[in-house]
Parts: sequence; C-alpha cells; structure tokens
Amino acid sequence: MTEFDRASFFTIHADLPREGPGETADVAWAAEVSNLRPGARICDAASGPGGDIGALLRAAPDAHVTAIDAHGPFIEAAHARWGADKRVALQVGDFKAITGPYDFIWSAGAVYFSGIEYMLPLWREALAGGGAIAFSEPCLFTASPSDGAIAMWDGYNRLTNTQGIAAQITRAGFQTIATRMLSDVAWESYYRPMEDRITKLRRVADDRMHIALDKAEAEIARWRKHRAETGYLLSVVKPA
Repeated sequence: MTEFDRASFFTIHADLPREGPGETADVAWAAEVSNLRPGARICDAASGPGGDIGALLRAAPDAHVTAIDAHGPFIEAAHARWGADKRVALQVGDFKAITGPYDFIWSAGAVYFSGIEYMLPLWREALAGGGAIAFSEPCLFTASPSDGAIAMWDGYNRLTNTQGIAAQITRAGFQTIATRMLSDVAWESYYRPMEDRITKLRRVADDRMHIALDKAEAEIARWRKHRAETGYLLSVVKPA
C-alpha cells in the first residue's frame, strides 16, 4: 500500500464492528471441535476492534482473552467495549510475535499475510500442550474459478483449494482437526456495516477518497458475484 492507500483504508475501516468476515457461530464451532475448556488462555491474534471477543468469552466463559492488533485505533475501539472486563487484555503489537502459552489461538483473516507454512510453526512455540489454532484462509471452492474470483484476492500467490490448504498445514507440522466454509452471514456481517460507512463518507469525501470508496464497493460487489467460487475456509489445527 502507498501511504495514501493506508490512510484511505483506515478511514474507511474506522468504527466498523469487525475487520473481516465472521460470525459468532464460527467461534462456537471452532471452540467445540477444539474441546476448549472454560478457563482457557486465548489469544485473538490480529483482533481488529475486538469483534470476536464476545463470542470467544461465550464459548469459554471463564477464559482469559488477550487481543492483539498492530493498529492502535482498533485496540482503542476494543478498549471502549471490553476495557472494563478483567477477562480481557488488549495490546497494541505484532500478532506474529505472541509468546503465550495459549490454549487456543484465534486468528480471523490474518494468517495469509505471511502464509500458513510460516505462521503455524511460529505460533507452535506459543501453544500450550494440547492447544489448538483456528484461522481463516482464502480458498477456491471450484476446480475452474473465474478470473473475477481469483482477482478478489489481489494476486495472492498461495491461493489454493481445500486440499492445497490441508497440504500446507501438513507441511507446517500440524494436523487438520476440522474445516468449515465461512457463510454468507459471516461475510455480510463485515460488508453491510462497511456499506453504511461508505455511504456516510461519500457525503464529505474528496476526489481521492472517492477513488478508495469505489475500490471498496468493487470488492463487495466482486465477492457477492463470485461467492460460490471463493471465500474463506476456517481450519482448526493442532501440532502433529
């Protein structure tokens, strides 16, 4: 990203309830298949404004959640919602550098910035014995994806299908416990608030911001057009 692109991105994403697709049911499912205990030590890695913290605490009511994100305003937004809850710690920092030990690492839509085969071995050191990692990864759901479906991921060179993701997990020294496609509800929970934000920004945007808003709207339209072909695959994994 250019500096302008970064500024535009964070302007568009300010005050959104979450920073990527997801829903409470995804967290509940991942916690169940991980056999997450009530008092688990959980890391929400690249937490954004904390959109999944509530679901994590519902899945394990006596847990302690450490939410980490590199963008300070996201952590400030999470603090407004969760700062008074003693079960939650909020940190500005590098989600790749967590130390743990954690019984469960939850990461919605962030692993692919560095890649499965890089992140999982790195996080293995932060896992407690018997611990699990749940993460979402771009995935192709058809053997013959359209150019539009592939373009949705902006040239992501590790883009693959469910079998390819499983192979990367194996090469990283982990085993796949279960997988789940993120639902349309999960995506709309992300995009509908963004559409409202775009509408508000249109009223005050300059020419450059209008360009960024156009790109955001195009992303939403592309997903809605190609959602049968591609999306996120949520994987729950443990060290092999």
